[in-house]
Amino acid sequence: MFPLRDNIPLARFPLVTVVLVAINVVVYLLEIRHGGSFFQGPTADVAVRYGAIPYELTHPGVHCSLVAVQTLEGIGETVACPGRRESLALVVAGGEPSQPATWATAFTSMFLHGSFLHIFGNMLFLAIFGPTVEDSMGRARFLAFYLLGGLVALAAQVLVSPDSTTPTLGASGAIAAVLGGYVLLYPRARVLTLVFIVFFVTVIEVPAFFLLGFWFLVQLIFGAAGLTAPVGGGEGVAYFAHIGGFAFGLLLIRLFARRDRPGPPPLPAT
Repeated sequence: MFPLRDNIPLARFPLVTVVLVAINVVVYLLEIRHGGSFFQGPTADVAVRYGAIPYELTHPGVHCSLVAVQTLEGIGETVACPGRRESLALVVAGGEPSQPATWATAFTSMFLHGSFLHIFGNMLFLAIFGPTVEDSMGRARFLAFYLLGGLVALAAQVLVSPDSTTPTLGASGAIAAVLGGYVLLYPRARVLTLVFIVFFVTVIEVPAFFLLGFWFLVQLIFGAAGLTAPVGGGEGVAYFAHIGGFAFGLLLIRLFARRDRPGPPPLPAT
């Protein structure tokens, strides 16, 4: 299901949302400049340098780096962190870590994406649901809400996988906070949605509560499946970042939204 637009009219132009989308797009174009691919995303070196690595966040002073390793197929690459015996045993050759400060990667990781589909999906949801949430609280509060949601989302992922050396990339956690806030403020909003069912394609209006509730349920199911039986060593989608961000939005949206600004009556989505 791909949301196309909602039916909540805006009181003013969503400046912060537009700027956030623009920044994410520009950063994506910059991160693929040195050896990356438009569709496949940045190189592993960029991801390790600027992504948020849980092991670094739970081990202050440790900086992980991308190193060459000997595998059965030949020389490959992996992330090595001082103090992890399995990493040190695999190292064949590698340079010194050249990441920013660990705390800074908690912010830089929010604006990095692993592929074209990754950034496309994130920016689509931000562009559809961000303006309405921004309108409910004002620009400065929305920016704070977005960034705090991203940090809480990252903390949730780190809590579940504190020793992971897989870089966490993407605005998904911050956008999940926006989705959580949206569904609490406007559960009955109608969202015009493009639906693909095998070869059948249609456009229908879906209640926000159903669309975002279904999205959250999927995160819970896959998060639980990954926790009990991780695929590929636990690498992949940071489902618990999505869950943490969404929960943040649900719980704290009332603190940010302006109570003296009731939402305007909804308009038809079509």
